[in-house]
Amino acid sequence: MAKITVLGLGPGHAGLMRTKIHPTVAALDAAGIKYTTYDGYYEEAADFEKLYRSIAEDLLKKAADLGELVYVVPGSPLVAERTVVLLRDLSPGTEVEVDIRPGMSFVEVMYTRLGIDPVEGLTILDALDIETLNETPAQSLIITQVYSQPIASEAKLALMDLYPDEYEITYIHNLAMEDESIRRIPLYELDRQPDLDHLTSLYIRPLAAKKG
Repeated sequence: MAKITVLGLGPGHAGLMRTKIHPTVAALDAAGIKYTTYDGYYEEAADFEKLYRSIAEDLLKKAADLGELVYVVPGSPLVAERTVVLLRDLSPGTEVEVDIRPGMSFVEVMYTRLGIDPVEGLTILDALDIETLNETPAQSLIITQVYSQPIASEAKLALMDLYPDEYEITYIHNLAMEDESIRRIPLYELDRQPDLDHLTSLYIRPLAAKKG
């Protein structure tokens, strides 16, 4: 039986060990490890659900042809990785086994940096899925992949329907990297930040919580 082993690249630098823009990929290059990426799929896809499905289907086909391959993703394979979910769902009935290995995600680093206790409740949402947030969460909210000014603008407008315009949110950029930036900003300034990219996330405390 063919096999796909799914591994995580970790949240930032190589010591914490999809796409070539992830900071840990430099460590793979330095080690002389050969790989291919799906960056071209991202540039051509009409929408993200079709993109993720096409990647999952291509991985299953390649594994069937090659016998075995390793698929590496940012962070943890089981945190905010739609292609891994699709791989797991599509593999039954095929001749490909999918072996998903546990890994460290950016969320674990965020717990430490912000002093969050996840037992108190936490919602994690991709910025592209912001429209699914129909009401203000009772618990803390983490929004990932705020990777561009247009995405930040859409997220801001959606969040301003749920939180006051001046509500203080935590802007997180390059978490676990040397130039890490964690700063508090009013919600209405979200899309005015100069360093929005694929390593930008947000933390929003519950409305009921009071600042100490």
